[in-house]
Amino acid sequence: MPDGTGGTPPRTLAEALRTRGDDSLTALLRARPDLLNPVPNDLSQLATRAGTRASVVRALERLDRFTLQTAEALAVAPEPAPYDALRALLTGDEGDPRIERALPGAVGRLRDQALIWGSDTRLRLVRTARELLAPSPTHPSPTGLGPTVAEATAGMSPGRIQEILTAAWLPSTHDPVSAVASLTELFTDRTRMAALLDTAPMEALSVLDRLVWGPPYGEVTSSPTPPVQWLRDRGLLLPATTRTVVLPREVALHLRAGRAHRVIEPVAPPVAPRTSEPGSGSRPQLVDSTAAGQAYTALATVEELAKDWNEGGPSVLRAGGLSVRDLKRTAAALGVTEPIAAFWVELAYAAGLLAADGEADERYAPTPAYDEWEELSSPERWARLAVAWLTATRTAGLVGGQDAKGRTLAALGPDLDRGPAPEVRRRILDLLATLPEGTPPDPESLMARLRWERPLRGASAAGRPDDLRGRLAAWTLNEAEMLGLTGRGALSTHGRALLDALGDPAEGITTTPAELAAAGLRAAEALRPLLPEPLDHVLLQADLTAVAPGPLLRPLAELLSVAAEVESTGGATVYRFTPASVRRALDAGQSATGLHDFLRAHSRTPVPQPLTYLVDDVARKHGHLRVGSANAYVRCDDEAVLDEIVADRRSQGMRLRRLAPTVLAAQADPSSLLEGLRAMGFAPAAESADGDVLITRAHAHRTPPRTAPAPVPDGPPVPDTTLLGAAVRAIRAGDLAATVVHKTVPEPAGSRSRARAVSASASASTEASRSSGPSRSGDLPRTTSAETLATVQAAAMTGSALWIGYVNAEGAASQRVIAPVRVEGGFVTAYDHTADEVRTYPLHRITGVAELADDTA
Repeated sequence: MPDGTGGTPPRTLAEALRTRGDDSLTALLRARPDLLNPVPNDLSQLATRAGTRASVVRALERLDRFTLQTAEALAVAPEPAPYDALRALLTGDEGDPRIERALPGAVGRLRDQALIWGSDTRLRLVRTARELLAPSPTHPSPTGLGPTVAEATAGMSPGRIQEILTAAWLPSTHDPVSAVASLTELFTDRTRMAALLDTAPMEALSVLDRLVWGPPYGEVTSSPTPPVQWLRDRGLLLPATTRTVVLPREVALHLRAGRAHRVIEPVAPPVAPRTSEPGSGSRPQLVDSTAAGQAYTALATVEELAKDWNEGGPSVLRAGGLSVRDLKRTAAALGVTEPIAAFWVELAYAAGLLAADGEADERYAPTPAYDEWEELSSPERWARLAVAWLTATRTAGLVGGQDAKGRTLAALGPDLDRGPAPEVRRRILDLLATLPEGTPPDPESLMARLRWERPLRGASAAGRPDDLRGRLAAWTLNEAEMLGLTGRGALSTHGRALLDALGDPAEGITTTPAELAAAGLRAAEALRPLLPEPLDHVLLQADLTAVAPGPLLRPLAELLSVAAEVESTGGATVYRFTPASVRRALDAGQSATGLHDFLRAHSRTPVPQPLTYLVDDVARKHGHLRVGSANAYVRCDDEAVLDEIVADRRSQGMRLRRLAPTVLAAQADPSSLLEGLRAMGFAPAAESADGDVLITRAHAHRTPPRTAPAPVPDGPPVPDTTLLGAAVRAIRAGDLAATVVHKTVPEPAGSRSRARAVSASASASTEASRSSGPSRSGDLPRTTSAETLATVQAAAMTGSALWIGYVNAEGAASQRVIAPVRVEGGFVTAYDHTADEVRTYPLHRITGVAELADDTA
């Protein structure tokens, strides 16, 4: 295998990074974007940041199982470890061609992410990663291995070590160090170790079998059994505490035939298809039609939700979100369960269609964006929902659960964002796309694949299977089905179109909003042939119902939603006309003639006579009584009708009094009077102060303009190509300034006090760069003002580069490599290689200058 670093083996991670090309550094920063916050000054600072605990933990969490197992094996190998020793830990004595083929790729991934460095003869794991993965009494290793003989015998008395040598048939030594080395050599010699174990009692071998694959610790009493005592006497078990013993790592590896792990998974488990059902030859078409039906249902459900909240929805809890009672009421209105209602509410919120209105009595309501969304075609409306779901971090599956403080998580509440959600959703759909069209996955194989790809994220703190990533995967499968991205468990054609337009996320490039919108439009075009065209007609029936055999055009749908009640939904929607619904249409400004004409124009069947009679009867009574504000009054030209109202006992609560033969006054307000008369069977109409009939339409309450909630990223966002290129150039330039070779400049005697002041104000990052990297620059250069001016002027004339020390207005010192262009008025204008731009520096802030030994400009 190639060396991987080239030239002289690096001594530090910073030196290893300096041997990399720009493409390799770009790949590192793309894979670990947290290293860019902020942009490191040089490669030494980049190496230091790459070794911090938080960054290493984040990088380890993104490793697949085999790459992580490779790092775990390297953590228990002697440092530095040759490549052959690492391979032996993974393949064991018998070898494994699959592991040998996969190992170079795993080592390359670890090296690319700066988790290991060094040549293949001296591989080193980053110190923080070794501390996290190496075994310890408080943090057992995933390999199940314990400490080495040298670690386990640290602190043991020299006499006890000599006793172990004697019991193991080894010659005595003169010091503990050589004694430990002799014991280690015995345990790593397969032939001699096998001979020693051949003399062990069977019970002693049973004890070793229980400890060999971990955990390597066992409890003992003050008087151990003979098998345990036999093992302790020969160092096969070493004391960890007064009551525990540990199996040394070398002994365990011998018993394991050299393998660090019990089970190695060098290849990702495939996603298996679900068992085929009989007669599934047309499954792709069946999947698409099922998914299209779900997409249509999704649109209808969101519309029904907005209609339910049209005049102002539920109140916002003081802590944010919906109350349990409001969620139950919304679920009943949508005809679904509460978890499903929470999903639709959260989806509409993530798409920016619903939000809080921000009033004093804050309530949820549709946003102005909902009205714009309604104007789109059905495929485009679905695409908006699908894109919002795919990228949102809002997680509806958490609703009803509890947070870390035991508080119930509410729908639309503030604690439902989970950063990994978009990644899991996208990965699930990508894995579905690897199966043949129309083929659903086996759920167990799908979960196994996800656990292999992110083993650290796929394991909960207690090792339970109900981890967040696993639950996100289960929710994703259900939500994708409800949304219509999948049908019967398989990815639909329009779902594939959406993924193809988004590109491969493995490239690590962030998808822009414009690209998301374009992907949505492509998916909408794939869905368009699968959705039925909106209809301009219904089928009126004699039982006062209207059957809509499919989706309706908006004008027809809006009128029916006012003039009739929805009786049932599904493939065909059934509307029922009632006196109350017809009166509602008349209150909204319709006339009897207009209703007759509209129904006649949009019915494929003759208008039934009962419906004509219903409309005419309600219209004849509608407005016959007039209610105004006196406090309130009733006006009617027919005195007999007023006599009937006054004589009715149900009107006593209205406290009516006749003012004139055709006018009654009431102590109730107009709205209560209207409702009371309607309850008595009359059809009154409200009138204005001018005596005109008031048209009452449903008041559509809208929030002020609202943007969709921004996703909460799972860590720093992946930088784009432009930022990565600029960052690499800046790091290279800063590293040049920190490591460039310069001529030695003698320090003037009169500048010592000034040097001390500058040194005291130097920044921590500069000190870290000098200590971490192979900088040969020493301290900041210091020259007199005259020498500085003369050197800078000469460099401007010859076009050469200089190494300078500079103190900014805040007192922070730094090193820079500049190429002076002009010197005048106490300032030098130069091209700054560190900043990669032309800058102007006051000469009095330059501590000193030095010529470069070799012109690196």
